[in-house]
Amino acid sequence: MQNYIGSDYALNKYSEGIVYRFADGIVVVTMVDYLAENPDKTEDDFRALKKLSDDDYFERDRKENAQTKKNVPFGELEETMLCCAPSPLDILIGEIDAQEQTARHGQRLGTAKRALGKLTDAQRRRYLLHVVDGLSVREIAEIEGAHFTSVGESLQAAKKKIKKVLSGG
Repeated sequence: MQNYIGSDYALNKYSEGIVYRFADGIVVVTMVDYLAENPDKTEDDFRALKKLSDDDYFERDRKENAQTKKNVPFGELEETMLCCAPSPLDILIGEIDAQEQTARHGQRLGTAKRALGKLTDAQRRRYLLHVVDGLSVREIAEIEGAHFTSVGESLQAAKKKIKKVLSGG
């Protein structure tokens, strides 16, 4: 029986008796033991019980093997994250993160408004045309009918004021 320690099915199938595995050991009920305990039973009754036991072990072994084929190595679980439902903790953390991001966005928006509020009307208009619309200094000068050096100086002054606000000054 030593060769079949890992498989209850093989242990039972290749044994003369019916094998029961317990946490603290293995018990084998032979035909002699069975008939001595059950004098009203026959050898055919024992064989039927042995077949039933073999079939039961076979079915359990088959189901265990089928489940084992479904098992995934731990390292591959990351790939399944897209099909898994998030845990309540992950949802809560996500909501907190979203609230923090919204708060940070609101703070950045407030800082940007404060910085733009420090600019003159010409500086604000020119800065937004340059940064948001992507116009060059010459294009802005052409639109406004101004000299490009005055537009350039205006943009430099605007950037200096914005830097001062962003640095906390």
